[in-house]
Amino acid sequence: MEGSVDNDNKKKNEGKGGMWALQQKFDQPMDEEASKLKNMYTEGNCSWMMLVRLSFQSLGVVYGDLGTSPLYVFYNTFPKGINDTEDVVGALSLIIYSLTLVPLIKYVFIVCRANDNGQGGTFALYSLLCRHAKIKTIPNQHRTDEKLTTYSRTPIHEHSFAAKTKRWLEAHALNKNALLVLVLLGTCMVIGDGILTPAISVLSASGGIKVNHPWMKNEFIVAIAVLILVGLFCVQHHGPDKVGWLFAPVVLLWFILIGGVGVYNILKHDMTVLRAFCPLHIFWYFKRRGKHGWTSLGGIMLSITGTEALFADLAHFPLSAIQVAFTTVVFPCLLLAYCGQAAYLMNNKEQVYDAFYRSIPESIYWPMYIVATLAAIVASQASISATFSIINQACALGCFPRVKVVHTSRKFLGQIYVPDINWVLMILCILVTTGFQNQSQIGNAYGTAVVIVMLVTTFLMILIMILVWNCSWVLVFIMTFLSLVVECTYFSAVVIKVDQGAWVPLAIAAVFLLIMYVWHYGTVKRYEFEMQSRISMAWILNLGPSLGLVRVPGIGLVYTELASGVPRIFSHFITNLPAIHSVVVLVCVKSLPVYTVPEDERFLVRRIGPKNYHMFRCVARYGYKDQKRDDEFEKNILDSVFLFAKLESLLDGSSDSDDYTLYDQETVHSDLNDTFSSVVDITVLSNESVSDLGTSPAHMEHMEIDEIDFLTRCRDAGVVHILGNTIIKARRDSGIYNKICIDYLYAFLRKICRQHSVIFNVPHESLLNVGQVVSV
Repeated sequence: MEGSVDNDNKKKNEGKGGMWALQQKFDQPMDEEASKLKNMYTEGNCSWMMLVRLSFQSLGVVYGDLGTSPLYVFYNTFPKGINDTEDVVGALSLIIYSLTLVPLIKYVFIVCRANDNGQGGTFALYSLLCRHAKIKTIPNQHRTDEKLTTYSRTPIHEHSFAAKTKRWLEAHALNKNALLVLVLLGTCMVIGDGILTPAISVLSASGGIKVNHPWMKNEFIVAIAVLILVGLFCVQHHGPDKVGWLFAPVVLLWFILIGGVGVYNILKHDMTVLRAFCPLHIFWYFKRRGKHGWTSLGGIMLSITGTEALFADLAHFPLSAIQVAFTTVVFPCLLLAYCGQAAYLMNNKEQVYDAFYRSIPESIYWPMYIVATLAAIVASQASISATFSIINQACALGCFPRVKVVHTSRKFLGQIYVPDINWVLMILCILVTTGFQNQSQIGNAYGTAVVIVMLVTTFLMILIMILVWNCSWVLVFIMTFLSLVVECTYFSAVVIKVDQGAWVPLAIAAVFLLIMYVWHYGTVKRYEFEMQSRISMAWILNLGPSLGLVRVPGIGLVYTELASGVPRIFSHFITNLPAIHSVVVLVCVKSLPVYTVPEDERFLVRRIGPKNYHMFRCVARYGYKDQKRDDEFEKNILDSVFLFAKLESLLDGSSDSDDYTLYDQETVHSDLNDTFSSVVDITVLSNESVSDLGTSPAHMEHMEIDEIDFLTRCRDAGVVHILGNTIIKARRDSGIYNKICIDYLYAFLRKICRQHSVIFNVPHESLLNVGQVVSV
């Protein structure tokens, strides 16, 4: 069977003609670079002491948002007051089972297992799906990428339900675009979460001061909240690692306090609230309150806010630590806190508007107020950091304009700071806080953002369970049905409050979705043009070794988005300038749907054309968590080319064959492991280059010295970075939609976004921009 397939492929390739053969001979894909690589990722086991330590640390990073929900849940559930104390028991029952079904069962024990090598969030799920099906809308994936150690993938049987789903997704561009829009929608809602979480958390914590000072005006409370928010956003450039030591103790103290106060209130006020653990009280609650009970679900929904951040912040800790922290500290303390507030309200139903602070014993009021404010800041920090991370992932996958990304920690790759987004978040957060000035409307907006993120996660989990986990359709149906029943019920309750604040996340999402989709649309159009206008190798060979120009000493690094073929911008360069460098390296910086690319697998090098053309290709591969701004980027590229030339020279004379491809990774790496860590493919492409050199050691040494000496002299003469500045315009016969997207929106975003030269840390004195205007 295998032989027949090979024969069919051979006949198919032979039918493509001599031009295809020429292209394959002189500019081959980099298949052999990664042919020996194995998937090495496994989650490391840790001792129980380490597990306890990591579980403690996860409290400050992962659970701050979820832990501060008791500040405002009952107020938003009963904004018009409590008529019947039995409604408190019904609301408490809803809170208990919401916490059990969504954060505990769905997220902690199911969704968190769907991580991308330990990375969580919407884009991590999308990247995982992109590795199991060809659904990435920018078609720059290649089979060599699948050899990465971080490119984990589950095999799919040909006749399985997963295989049918995979073929259906890949068959239609509409399916791919719909999935992308779904992912972008979830991403935009996470950004909205980064705006609304600080607003509602800080405002709710600040409002506690009115309990002991009832004369204080609401405007003063809002002013205090704004000052705290400004201070919070102004210290973001330091990074969470600088104050991370404070996060976990504060949140742990917070959980202990709210749990302890909850026990105190249960014992003092009304122990009968514990009957809320019987789910029948949910039925009786809806029967009594009718439509009002249904609309109150918007407030109940706030008890599980922060759950989506739990999954987004998964990268910082192993799954086992997050599970231990939730089941032993977070879940029981939250249950005690809500039960305690409910017990207090059974005897003090008129104090529902500030139930949290009213239920605190007077002796610990001020310590509790300080800890609550600090916990609100921690919760805000977690959502802001999650927003930075998801913006960075979107940029890496070509779904957001290039922005400045500052890595604030050398130890933790995921801790970043995005200045432009930080100030946008601060302004929007202040506008929300000062515009609404009350928890109820902000709560409606917050609940809408959270429930939409949960719905997006559920839809993505359907595909994860089918394609990645290979689950049966029955199990997928059961999980999907149960999730949608809960989440759609909550969504129906919050979406009707559009005029009461729920429009805010929808408006924010609409703006960011427009930005992200337009940028992605323009990026795809530009890439498609580059692919269609590639230069043939016949044209390059006809120019001769001099490429029809004067070859001046030096090395030219020509940046291109193509991982194969010669870009059109190169022909534009050599037809408009009289000279070109002695050595030309086509550099492709490529983002892959993996969280990281190990340093020793990042650079792939191959020669283009005959040896006397002195043309190379270098592909630099990055994951969505990797830092592209590298001070040694140029050095790493040149080291890769030098090592390639050295190994090629060593192997040129080691065989009697005149036209062959050799790859011996184990031998090469055992001898040269200390020289450079890149995996290098060695290919000899011309008969003349072998026959002229001979096989004697003297010829080998002479050839190696000549090649390395030539490259060294060119490097010493200078390195120039040649960046193509391709400006795309809509064709005259294009529709109005294409013209608006390309000529106005995309052009504006390109004008304000960060330039490639800055991202790659290219010195201005070594930069040469080559511009061209094309119609798409």
